Amino acid sequence: MSERVVVVEHEVGAGLGFFAGWLEDAGIEYEIVRPHRGEAMPSDPGAGLLVLGGSPSAWDDDGCAWLPDARALIAKAVESGVPTLGICLGAQLMTIACGGTVARGADGLEIGLTSIELLPEADGDRLFGPVAAAVPEPRAVQYHYDAMTELPPGAVRLATGSRYPNQAYRIGDSAWAVQFHPEATPEIFASWTAEGNPPDHDVAELDREVKEAEDGLRAAWRPLAEAFAAVVRDHREHRDPR
Repeated sequence: MSERVVVVEHEVGAGLGFFAGWLEDAGIEYEIVRPHRGEAMPSDPGAGLLVLGGSPSAWDDDGCAWLPDARALIAKAVESGVPTLGICLGAQLMTIACGGTVARGADGLEIGLTSIELLPEADGDRLFGPVAAAVPEPRAVQYHYDAMTELPPGAVRLATGSRYPNQAYRIGDSAWAVQFHPEATPEIFASWTAEGNPPDHDVAELDREVKEAEDGLRAAWRPLAEAFAAVVRDHREHRDPR
């Protein structure tokens, strides 16, 4: 098994963002796999698996031929207890891979800076407990049309929101899914709004709100990245050496 975290990137412009520096500062080495450029999806999730976001729908196998392999890799990681984090599209892929349901969001596009309500279950969670301690009422960047409408069997919901209720959950002890974008910098978000030009939204205002919230975003979500790094280290140290 590789000692590196496998990072799956689905498209140019939807990269690690804040997480690149946060993981490096925590001593985590990672390898970015870019199937959108023709790179093969690995069969081994490595020391950890981080699946990023992107504009495809999680079921768009015809448009993105690597999605079945991505779901299979996620399912393998979750089943084997490899630390796994799915972000937005990554979370939706995890949901489908583990028996839940993803559909076009009934309340339309969720975009920009939104409040995330941490549920009581988040307090003792290895990833969200540090977030709750640092910023009890965090805000996060959103940009998604699809939604996780039914969580996988046994999933523990950790966070909710006013527009879409399933904002974060955990499966077992080492797999997490987040609908929002804790990795997104203001610059990344601005590139998404520029490319997507979402109708009926004031893009300049959305960009301004996210930029002004940058310090708060760092304060809220760096603890999550650092906690994921700690889970990876713990798994690496305690796994069966065979």
